[in-house]
Amino acid sequence: MALSATTALTAQAGSEQIGEVSTAFRWLGRNDRVVIEAYDDPKVQGVTCYVSRARTGGAKGTVGLAEDRAEASIACRQVAANVSFTGKLPLQEDVFTERMSILFKRLHVVRVVDPKRNTLVYLTYSDKLVDGSPQNSVTAVPVITSTPIPLK
Repeated sequence: MALSATTALTAQAGSEQIGEVSTAFRWLGRNDRVVIEAYDDPKVQGVTCYVSRARTGGAKGTVGLAEDRAEASIACRQVAANVSFTGKLPLQEDVFTERMSILFKRLHVVRVVDPKRNTLVYLTYSDKLVDGSPQNSVTAVPVITSTPIPLK
């Protein structure tokens, strides 16, 4: 059940790579790099999150067997004239999750609603089955008071 929910979230909120920089030369395969990806919140029209994160290159990274570092940064912004909602939002929800290694490690983008301030707070972190990382990054998007955030 959790796997199908994660799959559905991943399908809804796909990433679009908008840039990358090389950080270390590799003789075989792609170089190590930092990529910048854009994620549109599937339930909040007009909000896009930009996540930068390390991607491991080399032969293993090129074929998808390398484990990426658990470091990411996030900045979410209102990118349309108005923010609108496709339905009621829970107070906290995974907006996007993606595999960071072949087994057990995932990158998460979580939306948390701050109803008192009418603000959407986004957190990015990675988890691992045995030893997750406390490294995280947070950003917030205030919503104008004339548009209250609909809560479940």
